[in-house]
Amino acid sequence: MSHSPRQPFLTFILVAFLSQIVPSALYASPETTVLRGVTFRYSPPSCYMEEFGGIDIPVTVAIDGKIVYSGTSAGLRASPPMLEVEGPGTHRISTTAGGKTWDVETRAVNGLLSILPPLIAIVFALAFRQVIVALLAGVWLGSFILWDFQPLASLLHVVDYYIVSTLSSPEEGADHVSIVVFTLLLGGMVGITSRMGGMQGIVAGVSRLATTPKRGQLTTWFLGIMIFFDDYTNTLIVGNSMRPLTDRLRISREKLSYIVDSTAAPVTVLAVITSWIGFQISLINQSFVALGVDRNPFGTFISAIPYNFYPILAVLFVLIIVLSGRDYSLMYRAERRARTTGKLSSDSAVPISDMDAESIAAAPGAPPRFFNGVLPIATVIIVTVAGLIVTGRVSLAVEGNTGAGLLDMIKESDSFKALLWGSFSGCLVAAALALGQRLLDLTQTVMALVNGIKSMVPAMIILVLAWCIGKVCSEIRTADYLIHHLSGLISPRFLPMFVFLLAVGISFSTGTSWGTMSILTPIVIPLVYGTFAGEAGDSAALDRVLYSSIAAILAGAVFGDHCSPISDTTIMSSMASGADHVDHVRTQLPYVLTVGFASIVFGYLLLAAGLPAVLSLACGAAFLLAFVRFAGRPVDID
Repeated sequence: MSHSPRQPFLTFILVAFLSQIVPSALYASPETTVLRGVTFRYSPPSCYMEEFGGIDIPVTVAIDGKIVYSGTSAGLRASPPMLEVEGPGTHRISTTAGGKTWDVETRAVNGLLSILPPLIAIVFALAFRQVIVALLAGVWLGSFILWDFQPLASLLHVVDYYIVSTLSSPEEGADHVSIVVFTLLLGGMVGITSRMGGMQGIVAGVSRLATTPKRGQLTTWFLGIMIFFDDYTNTLIVGNSMRPLTDRLRISREKLSYIVDSTAAPVTVLAVITSWIGFQISLINQSFVALGVDRNPFGTFISAIPYNFYPILAVLFVLIIVLSGRDYSLMYRAERRARTTGKLSSDSAVPISDMDAESIAAAPGAPPRFFNGVLPIATVIIVTVAGLIVTGRVSLAVEGNTGAGLLDMIKESDSFKALLWGSFSGCLVAAALALGQRLLDLTQTVMALVNGIKSMVPAMIILVLAWCIGKVCSEIRTADYLIHHLSGLISPRFLPMFVFLLAVGISFSTGTSWGTMSILTPIVIPLVYGTFAGEAGDSAALDRVLYSSIAAILAGAVFGDHCSPISDTTIMSSMASGADHVDHVRTQLPYVLTVGFASIVFGYLLLAAGLPAVLSLACGAAFLLAFVRFAGRPVDID
C-alpha cells in the first residue's frame, strides 16, 4: 500500500505546532504555589536540607529580599515558620545559610482556586454518578491551575506526573506500591478460596445452627461479621448463600438485604485486615507526609476505631433488632407479611436480577469445607499481626527501647510490610490447600488467583486517583485556605461532628465511601493540625480531635453510602438478596437514620462535651435498646 507524500509533512507540522504550544511545560516541574493573603508553612529546599539539614548554623529566609525569618537550622527544622505573600504573580523565597543562598520561585494565586479541584470532584460525582470521572476531573483541574493554565500540558501531566509520582516518589511511592500489591494479593486469595469451596464451607458450617427466623437472622449477622475482609465479597457471599435458608424460614427479602448491607461496609471499615485498610492508612499517611508529621498511620487508624460511632452502632443495632424479635416502620410490615402470608417480597416488587456470582462460585465438584475457608483468612491475620510485632520490636530496638509493650510495638511497626507478608502468605496457603487436596489443578488455581486480582482493579483505579487528588490538594494548598477561613469559625470540639455531616452529604450524594474518604482526608487532617497550631503542648486534645475527625470521615462515608440508593454496596445487597431495590432502600432508611441520629447526638455531641468515646458509645447503645423496646413491635405473634 502506497503512502501519501503529505503524511511526513503533516506529521512535521503537527510536531512543530505542539512544540510551540508547550515548549517547556511538558518537561518542567510545577511551580511552587502559594495563596495570596493566606499563611503557609515554609518547607526549605531539599538541596539546603541535604547540606545543612543535620547541623545547627544561622539561617535566614526572605521573600523578595525582605527577611521574614531569622534563626538556626535546628529551629527551622523543629518549627518551620508560617509565611505569607500578599501580591499576585511570581515571588522569590530565599534561604541563606553557611554563605550560600537557595532561591525558590513561587507563584501566588487566588485562594478560591485551591478549593476548586475537590469541589469539582464532588460536583462531577453528583452529575455523572462516576467517582473515577469525578476524581480524574479534580486531578486535571488542579494540574491546570498548577501548570499555569496550560490545557494540553496539564492534561498530559495527570499521567506522567501525578499518577507516576504517586507510585514512585521517594516520600511515599514505596508505601503506595505496597498497598496496591497487598490489595491485589488479598483479592487473589479470596479468588482461590472461593473457587475451591472454602467460602461456601464457612457458610455451610455456620448455617446448621439456623432453625428459626431469629436464628436465621442471627446466623446471617454472624456470617457478615466473619467475612470481614471485603465488603463486596461479604455482600455477595452472605446474600447469595443465605437467601435459600432465609426464604425457608419466612424472613422477608427486605430484612435479609438490610442485614447483609449493615454487616458489609460497617464491618469492613472497622476491621484491621481488610481490602480497605491499605486505602485508609495510605490516605492518612499521605497527609502526615505532606505535613511533615512523624506518626504511624496504622497506629493512628487503630486509635481512631473507638470514635467510629456509626459503624459500631450500626452493627450493634442489627443484633439488637434480631435478638429482640422486634421491628418498626416499613420493616415491620415487610416481616409480618412474610411470616403470615409467606410472601417474601411485596406484590409490587421487581427484584433485581441476581448478580453474576462467578467470581465467588465454587468449582464443579469442590466440596464446601469449613477449614478451607478459615485457614487462609487466619493465615492473613496471624502473619500480619506477627509482622506488626516483629517490625515494631525492631524499630523500638533501634531506638534503644527494649522493654516496650505490645501496643507500643504495633504503633511503631511497619504496617505496609506486615500487610504484604500477610496477604502473600494467605495466597500461598490457599493455593497449597487447593492443590494439596486436588480441588483445583495448577491452571485452575492460577486462573482463580488472576480472577480475584481482576476484581480489585476498579478499586485500584480509584485508589491511585485518590492519591493523585490528595497530592493536588497538597500542592495547591487547599487545607491552608480552609484553615485560614474556618479555623476561627469551628471550635475544635465540634470539628468531628462537622466532618461527619460533611462526609455523610458527599457519600449520600455520590454513593461512594472511598471517593468521600479520598476527597476529605487530605483536607481534614491538615485542618485539625491547623486549628491547634497556636495551642502548643495540648497534645492530648490534638490526639482526641485527630482520632475522632479521622473516624468521622470513615463513619460519615459509610453512613451516607449505606443509605444512598445509588451506592454500589446498597445495590449489590439488593441483588445478592433478591430484593426489590426500592423496597430495600425504603425499609432500611428508618433504621439507618435511627443509628445516624444516635451517632450524632450520643456520639459526637457527647464527645464534644468531654465524654470519653467508650461512654459515648455506651449511651448510644442504651438509646438504641430503649428505642427498639418502645418503638418496635414483636413480629412473631402467636
